Amino acid sequence: MASPLSRRTLLQSAMLAGAASGVTATASVRASAATLPPPASWTLQPFPLRDVRLGDGVFAGKRQLMLDHARGYDVNRLLQVFRANAGLSTRGAVAPGGWEGLDGEANGNLRGHYTGHFLTMLSQAHAGTGEQVYADRIRTMVEALAEVREALRRDPAVLAVDGRFGSAAENVRGSHQFVDLPSGVLDGAASITLSAWVKPTHEGNWARIFDFGDNTTRYMYLAARTANGVPRFALTTGGPGAEQGLDGTSALPLNRWSHLAVTIADGAGTLYVNGSAVARNTAMTLTPAALGTPADNWLGRSHFSADPVFAGAFDEFNVWSRALTADEIAALQNNRAADTPAGRGDRASYAFDETTGATFADASGRGLHATLRRTWGGPSHPGFLAAYPETQFIQLESMTSSDYTKVWAPYYTAHKILRGLLDACLATDDDQALDLASGMCDWMYSRLSRLPDATRQRMWGIFSSGEYGGIVEAIVDLHSITGKAEHLALARLFDLDKLIDACAANTDTLDGLHANQHIPIFTGLVRLYDATGEERCLTAARNFWGMVVPQRMYGIGGTSTGEFWRAPGVIAGTISATTAESCCAYNMLKLSRMLFFHEQEPAYMDYYERALYNLVLGSKQDTADAEKPLVTYFIGLTPGHVRDYTPKQGTTCCEGTGMESATKYQDSVYFRKADGSALYVNLYSPSTLDWAEKGVTVTQTTDYPREQGSTLTVRGRSEAFELRLRVPSWATAGFRVTVNGQTVDGTPRPGSYFAVSRTWQDGDTVRVTSPFRLRVERALDDPSLQTLFYGPVNLVARNSATSYLEFGLYRNAALSGDLLPSLTPVTGKPLHYTLGGTEFAPFFEGTEDPAHAYFRRTEPRVVFGTTESGVANPAKADGTTLLDEVWAGAPFSSKDVLVTRVRTTVDAWVAAGLLGRADGDRVVRTAEQASFVR
Repeated sequence: MASPLSRRTLLQSAMLAGAASGVTATASVRASAATLPPPASWTLQPFPLRDVRLGDGVFAGKRQLMLDHARGYDVNRLLQVFRANAGLSTRGAVAPGGWEGLDGEANGNLRGHYTGHFLTMLSQAHAGTGEQVYADRIRTMVEALAEVREALRRDPAVLAVDGRFGSAAENVRGSHQFVDLPSGVLDGAASITLSAWVKPTHEGNWARIFDFGDNTTRYMYLAARTANGVPRFALTTGGPGAEQGLDGTSALPLNRWSHLAVTIADGAGTLYVNGSAVARNTAMTLTPAALGTPADNWLGRSHFSADPVFAGAFDEFNVWSRALTADEIAALQNNRAADTPAGRGDRASYAFDETTGATFADASGRGLHATLRRTWGGPSHPGFLAAYPETQFIQLESMTSSDYTKVWAPYYTAHKILRGLLDACLATDDDQALDLASGMCDWMYSRLSRLPDATRQRMWGIFSSGEYGGIVEAIVDLHSITGKAEHLALARLFDLDKLIDACAANTDTLDGLHANQHIPIFTGLVRLYDATGEERCLTAARNFWGMVVPQRMYGIGGTSTGEFWRAPGVIAGTISATTAESCCAYNMLKLSRMLFFHEQEPAYMDYYERALYNLVLGSKQDTADAEKPLVTYFIGLTPGHVRDYTPKQGTTCCEGTGMESATKYQDSVYFRKADGSALYVNLYSPSTLDWAEKGVTVTQTTDYPREQGSTLTVRGRSEAFELRLRVPSWATAGFRVTVNGQTVDGTPRPGSYFAVSRTWQDGDTVRVTSPFRLRVERALDDPSLQTLFYGPVNLVARNSATSYLEFGLYRNAALSGDLLPSLTPVTGKPLHYTLGGTEFAPFFEGTEDPAHAYFRRTEPRVVFGTTESGVANPAKADGTTLLDEVWAGAPFSSKDVLVTRVRTTVDAWVAAGLLGRADGDRVVRTAEQASFVR
């Protein structure tokens, strides 16, 4: 179990790292970085991003697009929803929209999550490039979030803006703020005039300018806008169906001052807009006196909880105990009430001239001073930080079923913010970021520790609303810095025992579960194992991984259909336009990586290569865009699917993880043994490793995966260590390693690591040759449905057809078993081929071409080396064909060996009554006569 890293140690390591890199520190943010202490349970350790530099290639090109996005996007837009929630000025910024705004899916109940992702992206960008611009942006965001937390801890304060006559009070949309007037404003009045200057900033239907009443039965309101888009005044003692009202004739303009007034006297009511009477009701039997002394007297808030709070500014609000004349109303258009014949309201008069505090003075002489309040009550609890009120968290505690329109995964959003702050702290040594992160965990512990275990188990089992992402991993990481016992205790409060116990027992209960809600739970469990040594955690994570790979995995490395898992082994039966949610691959990569730190099972890195080089790379469009990261949400695998790089309404979870993925491509290229005795090369990618402890650098020069191998050059001082080179599971022939031109003895085994042990000298060169071959992978539940791979690269057919294409691949198969000779290379386009007039291209290319990741395999005739036998290709009941059985014996060392395989197979099929003798003889003769590519 790793001991906590003290703040002093953290800072020392950060300063050492900065000194080693030669980066100059600044006063505001030291351009240095610390790393979390690797747990004692990790037999392998990663290198920080700053120690691995990407070279030119596929990864660098994709990353540059994302770095430019990170550099150019206005972070004030991300901060808008946080500042609005705190009642602070949003500085004119417009929220990103989509999931990160009030108008997005489920009323924007996930807002704030994207800001956390963006902080992580900036942190990784800074760590990976050393560019100060990213550190400066982090500092801007952290300072703003600290200001937000402080504002949430106190009563709301007026946000003064320019008014119609002087100063005015603005209610920022999303602030949940309203003005609370004392009781007695109406005070049983039979005749009345209410007058207000307002400047709406949003078209919020049924947002109230004022609402006086007791509940949803007895009230009097003036709405700035109804569902018909016009203002409405109404008075009732019998609920909505008994309203006596006045409706305007046109909408109030946004971002412009409008004057509204309502008069009631002698059974008649009149609504004025900008001095003109727009509605009159002469049959009103109710007056404000019918309400008595209302309990609630609000400006900007409705008694109906579903109605939005008024977004905009208030200038003068006056109440008179008589009905003003039309001329008096007209005089209010160009002057303060005090300077008109009507004078200030004698019941209440608010000028909203205040520039500080939360109190608005009543100038009527009655002393009815008003107070600015939040709909959700008093100040938030210490440490709370979010872009919405604590009510999301409070409501979750009593929920028994999912309703994301009310509560959408508040602890998931908290995780993204927490992770972003923690990454900011580590990337830039920012004390304030650490304080914000620690405070969030203190707040969560104070909230969750008082709940019964049964309540928490119910919460975490609720679809969507109870989702909490990778929060356990982040909390354990924070605990390794703070050492606070409460933080480790908090991490245990997220245990979802039903799922964890099942996986620990290797019982598969994933069918019907939301995939991305549950994958990160297991990464957190691995980190809990690191902190506590509890074997149940590691066992559950290991078993879970095996339930997904390959049982619920598509060829490109993705999992889930419509965001959910189905029964194991069902691949073809789950293909849809909403397969392979990108977030799932992001989280499966994290889990695979972390499991590999404990157990060097090559399958973890085989999966890592598969998902990274295909789904993750392919999820990023190869186009620059300042506004959007251009990352997929789903990757549909249906025939002719076109990838959507601007999914849903934007700022989705997958765009967030996509920003992260594209700025950490190099994080798993190299690992080192905990004792420094070995260097693992997990991925072949152009890059340079600075292994400071050894005083050496290792540079990979390659265009992989366009090149079938890589050259590694060791520079620096003489050091002894074992170089462990991954032999991909698909590298079934020809994998070869040389050092300084000399072949290294040993037999590389597919799906393993090949070790080279020596004392390395400056300039030593290692050449890894890893020949690709074209192969197919069959859907587990339908062997005829296949996907094509060339080495690590998934090749997709570009074709607009919306039904599965049919292809045969044995026609010119090589003796090695390589199917590539059946395809024709496209000149000038590496990894592009044609077959039957259809072009195949790498999945990782981020285009909008209609694609077929799966095709229907059909081999109707027996053909060898393009020579036709004239014999139909027979099949067994399970779909296995004669050619399948022949080529299952590849590679063949010679044509004679292949012909022997053909003869033996034919004899077996003839004996089984599956093939006639005459046809069998023709098949053998065709094989004997054919010419084969080696």
